Amino acid sequence: MSASRDRILAAAQANKPEELPLPTVPLFGGDATAERFTTVLAGIGGTVVWLDGLASLVPTLQKLFPDAQNTASPLFRGTVPVDAQTPTGILAAIDLAVLPGEIGVAENGAIWLPEANMLHRALPTVTQHLALVLDQRRIVATMHQAYALLPHTGGYGKFVAGPSKTADIEQSLVIGAHGARSLVVLLY
Repeated sequence: MSASRDRILAAAQANKPEELPLPTVPLFGGDATAERFTTVLAGIGGTVVWLDGLASLVPTLQKLFPDAQNTASPLFRGTVPVDAQTPTGILAAIDLAVLPGEIGVAENGAIWLPEANMLHRALPTVTQHLALVLDQRRIVATMHQAYALLPHTGGYGKFVAGPSKTADIEQSLVIGAHGARSLVVLLY
């Protein structure tokens, strides 16, 4: 058995291709502007609203979502207290979740949302409407740049891009199919 193994390994070694240097990976630069982020997000069904400073957050939300009865947020006192132990049945009744985003990506309109900002892992998915608050200085051009900024200490997080949508059934677009029906990014 070891003679066969030795013959196979010797044949593989004899036919080993010449080593080549690794290719140079481009930096994938791009446009890291709020305007580009806004255009791309609008193209995938999201909306950008500019805040006149963080003090205008609650009045802006009241104008955008006048019918929201059940709200949850770590940024202000919502009407529903939420933490990691909140039953999903309570989460399902939340009309509006307002969460702080960490990084925006101009090339695809995605926003990095770490678990620490979610209140509950399921909240960004089960809420009817999702509003993410993002500092415009935290917009990067590409996903490569965004991943480079992520802490590599583990933990849960996700990139959110636009409202939930699908076109699987009869090629008909359905918004809010398996997640939030709308996404508003509040830039300041």
